[in-house]
Amino acid sequence: MTTPALRTDSTSSETLRRLYLLRAAFAVVWAAVLLVSSPDTGPLLALLLVVYPLVDAAAVLWQLRSEGRSPGLRVTEWANVVVSVAVAIALGWAGTDSIATALGIWGAWAAASGVTQLVTALLRRSSGGQLPQVLSGAISVVAGVGFLVQSSQDPTSMAGAGGYAVLGGVFFLVSAVRLRAVLRQAAR
Repeated sequence: MTTPALRTDSTSSETLRRLYLLRAAFAVVWAAVLLVSSPDTGPLLALLLVVYPLVDAAAVLWQLRSEGRSPGLRVTEWANVVVSVAVAIALGWAGTDSIATALGIWGAWAAASGVTQLVTALLRRSSGGQLPQVLSGAISVVAGVGFLVQSSQDPTSMAGAGGYAVLGGVFFLVSAVRLRAVLRQAAR
């Protein structure tokens, strides 16, 4: 017999698994559009750069609405939402200004969101499937610092952001697969 607490944990994990699958698909599609369109600065690049952190913020808000959340996780998740929305606004401007500015803002966001992802995944590790999110958060911090450094070297492309998105998508997919295995094992 399933207890209410186990049902809540299972429901929360299933919600998280679906969210991870959606985020993986979005990241790959977004990166493909970015790489195929090869935009310079302008409205298309600004739109693409605004959409990515807004989807990140929306996904984290979805997580916040899921059941069984502990108060400690909410702080890091709300920090991620606030940072992502602020960055979306900044990228809307930077995407029409210069690649260097956009890449610098993207790098600062990648590092900051990587820290919140890493902390959230460490706090959520008991739900299973979080090791890929820990790795993804740590890699995001390193990539963010790399984007910041690259932004000072007169970059001509945002292609690295596409690679970053694809790698993040892979980590979300791996987390979804791991959570599915955890849920199946718990159902036995």
